[in-house]
Amino acid sequence: MPAAREGMAAEGAESKPMPPVTQSRMENFRKVKTSEEDSPLPFTGLAPDVVEMKVKEGSKIRNLMGFAMSRMELKGTRQIVFSGCGRAVTKTITCVEIMKRKLGGLHQVTKVRYKTLVEVWENKDPLPNGQVETLTVHKNVPSICILLSKDPLDPSEMGYQPPEPREGLWPEEEEIEDEISTSSPKGMKRPLTSPQEELNNKKLQAAGGREGGRKDRGIEQDTDECTQP
Repeated sequence: MPAAREGMAAEGAESKPMPPVTQSRMENFRKVKTSEEDSPLPFTGLAPDVVEMKVKEGSKIRNLMGFAMSRMELKGTRQIVFSGCGRAVTKTITCVEIMKRKLGGLHQVTKVRYKTLVEVWENKDPLPNGQVETLTVHKNVPSICILLSKDPLDPSEMGYQPPEPREGLWPEEEEIEDEISTSSPKGMKRPLTSPQEELNNKKLQAAGGREGGRKDRGIEQDTDECTQP
């Protein structure tokens, strides 16, 4: 009987499942690779020479727009697609607004969906046999695809937006670069304001300065009157 129990214990030890990866265990892992699951663009009837711009979190807006503008300024190029997912969504929208302001008259279709990111993590501590333990993590993150076209698009399509007047668009690229600082130590970003809002703010500041000057002069006058015998 003792031998039988020892045999059963040995079998149980061999079939014991691996412990789950807890938060404390994940601290021993480091991310070594991130890849984006390939998927077709969510648009139909795209031009054969359509330009596709994949915006990443670390992409520089100036570099992206330099290439995109050089392609869209060609007469043969009629359409361009900007796409980004996760933390790159905001930067994708910024690129689109810059191009709409610089070129004007562009028709737009916006599609929002989810994409899968595949992350590979490695254990910092190798196993006793020298092998490296790896984990594969699949993440579903929001994604945006925006089509800009010089030619008219179907206005009944979901997400369609007609060309906007130039004065109703965002500021120029240089102004947006100042507002969106990628070098901030905490990653904080100031909200964008329209040119009309900036003008109103300046008027309020000027009015406040004049009111403050009148109050200061009134205080000086009262002080002089009080010092008279």
